[in-house]
Amino acid sequence: MNQKTILITGASSGIGAATAKKLVAHGHKVALTARSEDKLKALQEELGSENCNIYPADATDPGAIEQVINEAAEALGKLDCVFANAGKGVSSAGTEDGDIEEWQSMLDVNINALLYTAKYSLPHLRKNHGHFILTSSAAGRATIKGSIYGASKWFAYGFGRNLAEEMAEWGGRCTTICPGMVNTPFFDEPKEDKLQPEDVADAVAYAIEAEQRNNVREVYLMPTNTNS
Repeated sequence: MNQKTILITGASSGIGAATAKKLVAHGHKVALTARSEDKLKALQEELGSENCNIYPADATDPGAIEQVINEAAEALGKLDCVFANAGKGVSSAGTEDGDIEEWQSMLDVNINALLYTAKYSLPHLRKNHGHFILTSSAAGRATIKGSIYGASKWFAYGFGRNLAEEMAEWGGRCTTICPGMVNTPFFDEPKEDKLQPEDVADAVAYAIEAEQRNNVREVYLMPTNTNS
């Protein structure tokens, strides 16, 4: 199998960490970035520094994420793929009862960080017909009463579809991952009957390892038990 180099944002826990473990197990090399330096260090120790580079940074800071991408590309020799996975929700549901500060923080992660990551990684990906992957959500494909979070994921979903067309001009690939509810630290209570982070990691690995001629543009995952 062709070894690839992959940068993952939001990599310190949940989907990002599970994906890093999956990809290293498949023989790839990863560069991981998130705000939590302690969690990144623990993950690097688990995966091995020969397989994993870490870059503590805030993806909502355009200068910081640009530096991370450039340093990772230099350290790894190239970037075959970038997985823009950083995301955030809110605790106050709805529009009328929503919290403006929560909205601002969430939109900065779910929209701005995604845009910054794409902007600064595309020049590197263009060099070798690379691959951009992003985490949207099943919430970005459905109507949910008053959900500002869902609306942010609608943006991510639409952006991914548009970016796929832009990257196709130079032979690049773009995949939008749309999972249903995933049992991650995103929730206060465990959701054991829902998707697990490893399920999403499987989807990312599937898209990355598809034959280059095959651009898996979307992977939509839902838990089998949708009634609980």
